[in-house]
Parts: sequence; C-alpha cells; structure tokens
Amino acid sequence: MTEHYVTATGEAIETTRIAARAAADKLGQDIVAFDVSERLGITDVFLIASASNERQVGAIVDGIEESLLKHRRKPVRREGDRENRWVLLDYVDLVVHVQHDEERVLYNLERLWKDCATIDLGLDEQR
Repeated sequence: MTEHYVTATGEAIETTRIAARAAADKLGQDIVAFDVSERLGITDVFLIASASNERQVGAIVDGIEESLLKHRRKPVRREGDRENRWVLLDYVDLVVHVQHDEERVLYNLERLWKDCATIDLGLDEQR
C-alpha cells in the first residue's frame, strides 16, 4: 500500500482543524479532511461533514463561518445554502463541504479522494 504524506500548508491545516472543531460543536457527523494539494491546483484541503437534516446543515455552516471569522478568515464563495442539502464554503486553501446525509451517500466524495492523505483533525471523538 502506498503511503500518503500531507503536503498542505500549515495554515491550511490549522484552518481545517478550527473548521472541524466548529462542525463538531454543531453536531456535524463523519467529519473528515483530505489533503488534495497534490491533485488539485486550486486548494489544499477538502473538509467534509454531514448532518441528518437541512436545519442542522445550516447550523454547521454558520458555526464554521463564525469560528473562522474570529480568525479573520472569510469564505470567498458560499454555494448551496438555499436548500441546505450541500453547502460549499471556499476559503481558497480550504474547501468545506457540509452535506445532508443523503447527498453524502449519493455523491460519496470520500471515494473520489481516497488516494489522498487524510488530515488528523485533533477531534477527541468523531460522531
């Protein structure tokens, strides 16, 4: 099996960990991050979290935005928040995907990025 090394910047990893903690605080489930820096030229990290209903997806997104704003980080783009089934927050070096459980299963982003290194998020427990 090939070993995968993290090549994302330290700033991207720290931003990812802050966002992951915020998602966990809002009861985000199955939180995972992939270092996509070697495969994509547009970002370093994909962070994925999910929730079982649209209101919870919105709460997770709001929590991530509020937490990162305290660290002077604002998304350059936010998409998908009308239905709250799949919301994307683009922080340039980090792209956050918050998905409804059904979208997460349907689109299975983990399958697309399984060859990329996962990032230790430092969360005590994953929900």
